[in-house]
Amino acid sequence: MHFDVFNGDADGILALVQLRLHEPKQSTLVTGVKRDIALLKQVDVESANSVTVLDISMEKNIDALNKLVTNKISVDYVDHHRPGDIPDSEYLNATIDTDANTCTSLLVNQQLNSKYVLWAIAAAYGDNMIASADQLAAQEKLSKEQAEQLKSLGIYINYNGYGRDVNDLHFTPSDLFKQLVEFDNPFDLINQPNSIYHQLATAYKDDMAKAKASPVLSDSNVLYVVELVDEPWARRVSGVYGNDLANQSPDKAHAVFTLNADESYTVSLRAPLNNKQGAGDICAQFETGGGRAAAAGINRLPKSELDKFIAVVSEYYA
Repeated sequence: MHFDVFNGDADGILALVQLRLHEPKQSTLVTGVKRDIALLKQVDVESANSVTVLDISMEKNIDALNKLVTNKISVDYVDHHRPGDIPDSEYLNATIDTDANTCTSLLVNQQLNSKYVLWAIAAAYGDNMIASADQLAAQEKLSKEQAEQLKSLGIYINYNGYGRDVNDLHFTPSDLFKQLVEFDNPFDLINQPNSIYHQLATAYKDDMAKAKASPVLSDSNVLYVVELVDEPWARRVSGVYGNDLANQSPDKAHAVFTLNADESYTVSLRAPLNNKQGAGDICAQFETGGGRAAAAGINRLPKSELDKFIAVVSEYYA
């Protein structure tokens, strides 16, 4: 039995779309909301004979990975997050690149020689790799309108991945993948009336309007912090709103604090677009925190540590 394990955001889903369009395969899908990254432990060692892993931190899944390769289960691992120590095993084929301007879907695109490059461009836009996506769109001679459509598609898919659990989402990541993989060309999806593209567009615009009316906790020349309420719409929009803010003010860091039921915060941090470093290291200083250089988060930050977080981020980017 083959298992496909992937992050429930645009990068993870669209990396798998590319691979399964290239090589259709019956598999067990293992995924979840964007922040649910400890996924590899869900693979049944007794029934698995091969596993594909996309866009989840190896460092956060190392115990499960070691168990798989120890049991002689073949693992293909593609990711752009900090990996930690990569196991030395003949059963592991790892493609890891932590460059701040790449993502898992772009790495898969390279492996497939741009066979499904339009999906890779959408994924890069969704993961806020705007410069990389623009460059690839220009290479493919896409019109401005086509590039904007792929950007919107990537953002909408990414938006769908955020939530406390799958009940907050409009589509489960597994269902979204199954619908997307039916299209070799994303423009066929975009041009289809009432498709999931249009459904997500309407939902995204409604949620973003609420986010833009939310209170600002802090605003300086290096950091902008906004607070969202403990509601499904806020959890859905937290990551893409952070990206939107970062794109508007590329010299600043941005943090979106979303209230949890226990009065703690879920934090999405975006490094300045003109200085894409440090976000993962900053968030890793806090319990339940981690991520990559350009974008990172904390699953549960006590309110008592809010001022400390703002101080640490402000000092880093000052």
